[in-house]
Amino acid sequence: MGVIDQLARRLGQAPVNVSRRGFLAGSGALVLASALPLRPVRGQEAAAEAPAVEAFLELRSDGTALLRSPFIEGGQGIFTAMAQIVGEELDLAPENFSVEIAPAGGPFGIMGGYRLTGGSMSTRTGYPVMRQLGAAARAMLVEAAAREWCVEASELTTEPGVVVHEGSGRRAAYGDLAAAAMNLPVPAAPALKDPADFRWIGTALPRMDVRAKSTGQQNYAIDVEVEGMLLAALRHAPRLGLTPASVTNQAEIEAMRGVHSVQMLDGAVAVVAEKFWQARRAIDAAEIDWTEGEAQWPMPADFSSAAFRDTLAGATGEVVEVEAAGDAVGTLEAAETVIEATYDAPYVAHGQLEPPSATARFNEDGTLDLWMPCQAPEMFVGAAAAAAGLEASQINLHQQVLGGFFGRHFLYATANPFPQAIALAKAVGRPVKLIWTREEDFLRDAPRPLGLARFRGAVGPDGPTALQVEVVGEGPTQRWYQAPPGQDPSATEGISGKSYAIANTHIGQIFHANPAVIGYWRAVGHSMHDFMYEGFLDELAQAGGLDPFEMRLSMLSGSERHRRLLERVGELSGGWTPGPFEAEDGTTRARGVAMASPFGSEAAVIAEVSVDGGEVRVHQVWVALDPGQVVNPSTVEAQVQSAVALGTSQTLVEELVYENGEPTASNFDMYPILRPDQMPQVHTAIVESGAPMGGVGEPGLPAVGPAIVNAVATLTGQRIRSLPLSKHDFG
Repeated sequence: MGVIDQLARRLGQAPVNVSRRGFLAGSGALVLASALPLRPVRGQEAAAEAPAVEAFLELRSDGTALLRSPFIEGGQGIFTAMAQIVGEELDLAPENFSVEIAPAGGPFGIMGGYRLTGGSMSTRTGYPVMRQLGAAARAMLVEAAAREWCVEASELTTEPGVVVHEGSGRRAAYGDLAAAAMNLPVPAAPALKDPADFRWIGTALPRMDVRAKSTGQQNYAIDVEVEGMLLAALRHAPRLGLTPASVTNQAEIEAMRGVHSVQMLDGAVAVVAEKFWQARRAIDAAEIDWTEGEAQWPMPADFSSAAFRDTLAGATGEVVEVEAAGDAVGTLEAAETVIEATYDAPYVAHGQLEPPSATARFNEDGTLDLWMPCQAPEMFVGAAAAAAGLEASQINLHQQVLGGFFGRHFLYATANPFPQAIALAKAVGRPVKLIWTREEDFLRDAPRPLGLARFRGAVGPDGPTALQVEVVGEGPTQRWYQAPPGQDPSATEGISGKSYAIANTHIGQIFHANPAVIGYWRAVGHSMHDFMYEGFLDELAQAGGLDPFEMRLSMLSGSERHRRLLERVGELSGGWTPGPFEAEDGTTRARGVAMASPFGSEAAVIAEVSVDGGEVRVHQVWVALDPGQVVNPSTVEAQVQSAVALGTSQTLVEELVYENGEPTASNFDMYPILRPDQMPQVHTAIVESGAPMGGVGEPGLPAVGPAIVNAVATLTGQRIRSLPLSKHDFG
């Protein structure tokens, strides 16, 4: 395929027929391209010209379609959604589509632009462009048929994959018209369908990747095979900042069967071998002396997460205003009773099942091929070029389908294996696939930050009258993209941006750098801050003698959307009943409620819990989600179920502990996650309010934790302000 010569196009401009410019000359296929500008990474200031990336649609002569998606599939169902959206306007059934990840750079990351699959924004960002792309292709096919039959295009209609002239009964398959359509001008503003006529958008279609994944045919980065490649395993220094001084038994290691060589890396030692198990066995046998070295993010040798929590709790300094209304300070000073509380949430690991891996190959022409997973290909290309000492144009990134997102595949220093794979391939002169074991992943993961917030509030007979919050710490956007305090949503979201009407509020941040290498985690700041805010809101309700559900309803009096959502989750649960009450199985249970407003969507959750042998059991979780418009209801429901699973897991049991500068967990034996018998029943209601389209992948998670904790408080009388629940005694 040739190179696209026109680079800068913006949303709202017509798709372009790239076939007419030599993209697929002589192929007999209709190929269109359209560009969409992507939002800046969280906290980054937008450039004067928004970066844009391409989406290519190729309609083949056999009537099938290939879509090269700027968004990356990682289990969230984006390929299916894109096929539904384009297919809707094209009038081609989604099962006739194949979808691929668009390659990095070139027309897909034009003008220094980038792609980012994250923030629950792929469908809502791509929706208008993908509709336009499909509509343009359909209009060109109709025009091609009209010219062939010598009729007006207005006389023609389409059925899935076919142009129809009802007057004469003539029909032409899309594949038969593709070559003729290729030479037609692209309509500047193709007509879009009336949503009332949608065939596939809004329909619960099966995911197009399910069969390959359920039969083991889906390949991931760990499955990459390159001719002549070696396999590598490594051992990182136990603490960031240490580096290898020597391998005392290096000669013995290199004499082991299949071993090619021992390689010293920055902060790690690697063994390169013919097979991975040979490399793993050898690195396990290596006797390594570590010494203090130079590192971008050295970890203090005396660092512990417990001590850092205490440091945040006592931190003072400038409070940067994030959100304010009325006079919170004056109202609190005048209040007879002021409720104060400090909430915290721990570091949590990504704990993804996909092992981090990367394959690197230097080529004779000076280029570098990389096979790896990531959420932002153009960013990784730039980093790979810097690591290899090459230009970005010399990097060929072969983006792999992800084995999950959760924020694990961003560009974090020390948390990605591709720079090491590059160094190893350069050192041995052959392609190298590097795989991190589970232990190395836990050791070098970039966990969600440990977070803390200090609350002060007052409540009257009608609800809260004042709220003052100081969020203490650092968000991942501040760490990686230099967002200043007060302007990083990841640092305060879930405490700022709430929908409740409180006349006097002040929310601020005290910035405090985190010694650990921190990263994004599913739902980002919402994942912990909504727990804190919604928990304190229940404390205010209790202090005021108010029902927490009814109090929230009164605080939402100005928003019919939010009131209806809260009412809907109450209906879904069979009616709000806080408890305690006796269930049919004889257990004593209680319910808690919480709300969240993450990523352009709105969520309301009710959780039902009991305590069994001192352990909190979550029996049922009801979720009402308003994501605006829905493309695939079954995907929404699946995302809610997985969000509840992760939200319950982090609330009940997850905590990454640091001692002596090192994480104490190196595998799931020391880092528990939700067991199958702990998974609650999940009931989902999708509420389409007519609001703009919001996200789906993350919004189901944030309100789960506080709903559980609020239920526990009702049941036991214990107000938990520090997660996870497993570290508290409910006996």
